[in-house]
Amino acid sequence: MDSLLIKGGVPLHGEVTISGAKNAVLPILAATLLTPEECVIRNVPDLSDVKFMGKILESLGAEVALDGDTMTVKSGRLKGVGDYELIRKMRGSICILGPLLARLHKAKVSLPGGCVIGARPVDLHLKGLKALGAKIKIESGYVTATAPKLIGGDIFLGGRVGPTVLGTANIMMAATLAEGITIIESAACEPEVVDLAEFLNAMGARIHGAGGPTITITGVKELHGAQHAVIPDRIEAATFAIVAAVTKGEVTLNNVRAEHLQAVLDKLRDAGVKWERRGTSLLVKGARRLKPVDVTTLPYPGFPTDVQAQMMVLMALAPGISIITERIFEARFMHVPELGRLGAEISVEGPSAIVKGGAPLSGAPVMASDLRASAALVIAGLVAKGTTQVHRIYHLDRGYEKIDEKLRALGARVERVPGE
Repeated sequence: MDSLLIKGGVPLHGEVTISGAKNAVLPILAATLLTPEECVIRNVPDLSDVKFMGKILESLGAEVALDGDTMTVKSGRLKGVGDYELIRKMRGSICILGPLLARLHKAKVSLPGGCVIGARPVDLHLKGLKALGAKIKIESGYVTATAPKLIGGDIFLGGRVGPTVLGTANIMMAATLAEGITIIESAACEPEVVDLAEFLNAMGARIHGAGGPTITITGVKELHGAQHAVIPDRIEAATFAIVAAVTKGEVTLNNVRAEHLQAVLDKLRDAGVKWERRGTSLLVKGARRLKPVDVTTLPYPGFPTDVQAQMMVLMALAPGISIITERIFEARFMHVPELGRLGAEISVEGPSAIVKGGAPLSGAPVMASDLRASAALVIAGLVAKGTTQVHRIYHLDRGYEKIDEKLRALGARVERVPGE
């Protein structure tokens, strides 16, 4: 497995272009299964998860072509059973269940995997599909769903820790071809849900209210092909904003929607970081002395759980006590011991991590446990004295397009070391 070798201590300067959103593009690609006509998706990020999804679509019978950042999908004749080995490796693959069921009236999809950051059940996905009239069976690692026809209904998708983003996407896609009207209550409000709704509406769907807690879908008989450009990745943008902040650099982030980052930008300002919005760009200037802050992760528009690990690095560098409370995933502090290897002083008490900041970090070999933890370790390595080697960076390649190249363009001393 490849690793990243990082020599820290260099303030980063320059410009970086934020790629298309990983969490938006995967359900959008799944939505192409709803029509036999050609769909063209632009601003597609070069990620291993996207390549996996392309292979999954092909395994279902779709024709997939990638040209730069444009992916063309034509799902003419499909089969309702996805490749077990492909699907189980990626959590986002569960979003093919709704489109397949709506289009073919049957679907058989393996239970998905992904990063190890606690239980992320699909019960709300299945609850929603059942409410549309599907019969669900779980057997031998597969979810099998059947429905002679889907019929719209009222669906509540609130879960123990709030709405489900992929569950909202799955039910919204299935409901586009259901008879009658579907109303999703406690729907996820994330920008990625809005992006999917805009693509579906371009295909001929009738969806209203996306971005709010109530989404109304009026079913149509069929959908047609469409073109769509994926929104910028707000998590990648937040990650590079924190990179600029902690390295005491000055970085311009291009292709950014600052309105999607308000919770993060608010906390960065509290920490003493200066930023300036310039149209679709964001200029971020690091503070000479960071201030401690307290953060609680919440569903959008709250502080995103996917930025928790990166923010913890900033807290470790800010003199004083900071507290970060994780309200979305119960096991998302696996990066804490690895940050400790670099010199961070962090203790975990239940859902909260107490960070005693201000101690200098020093390089060491560390092991990434998941996608965002990998990003946090890279950020820590950029400010640590000496050399840090981040192992198992295949997690990074799932969600950050060419992150080592982008960092080098900003002046970072980062080298990808091929694995054996």
